[in-house]
Amino acid sequence: MQADFSRPVLAIDTSTPFLSLALRADGQTLLRHENAGNRQSELILPHIGALLAEAGITAAGLGGIVYAQGPGAFTGLRIGAGVAQGLAAPFNLPLVGVPCLDAVAYQISAPCVLAATDARMGEVFYAWFDTENHRRLSGYQIGKAADIAPPAACAEPQGIGNAFALNEKPPFGGTAQMPTAADYLDLAASGRYPATDAARAGLLYVRNKIALTAKEQAEQKGAL
Repeated sequence: MQADFSRPVLAIDTSTPFLSLALRADGQTLLRHENAGNRQSELILPHIGALLAEAGITAAGLGGIVYAQGPGAFTGLRIGAGVAQGLAAPFNLPLVGVPCLDAVAYQISAPCVLAATDARMGEVFYAWFDTENHRRLSGYQIGKAADIAPPAACAEPQGIGNAFALNEKPPFGGTAQMPTAADYLDLAASGRYPATDAARAGLLYVRNKIALTAKEQAEQKGAL
């Protein structure tokens, strides 16, 4: 199964508090990108409907749907993937999952890129990339920002992602810039990410635990 990028393609990113949607049709990209907070589930379908109406198409006319695969906000990822599956299933549309850290990293081109995003609970999601040569240099990981170390062959690291806006940021130079759904579209169109049907679309998790217990929260506050 392959996405058909000669037809309109929709991208959905709900991996952060932002609701980011992009529709590429006839060489034009329509973008909706706003800080929706906890209103993503309320806003996502009306916003998708407005994008499709603006392009003069229905979901049946899509050549595929791109979605943020994770890691990211647990609830947000499930909202985005669920909507993507719900739109794709009736029309047998291909789904392309793009890992969130890839979308962060490929905003810049360099041989040693650290993509790092806020994972909450005092941790960050991160991975190392050679974006010049389209290679990932590490696994997708989670941990304390201060503990991140570059791969052995990685000289002059460049960092990117909202982890660089945290008080406890990674120990490398970086910018807090984050991607939009249009960046996910660009990566999916490269052909480097496989498409699947709605039933097989999955999410990428690197953390099994999604919340601190009350005791752990109290201990964390006591340590500040």
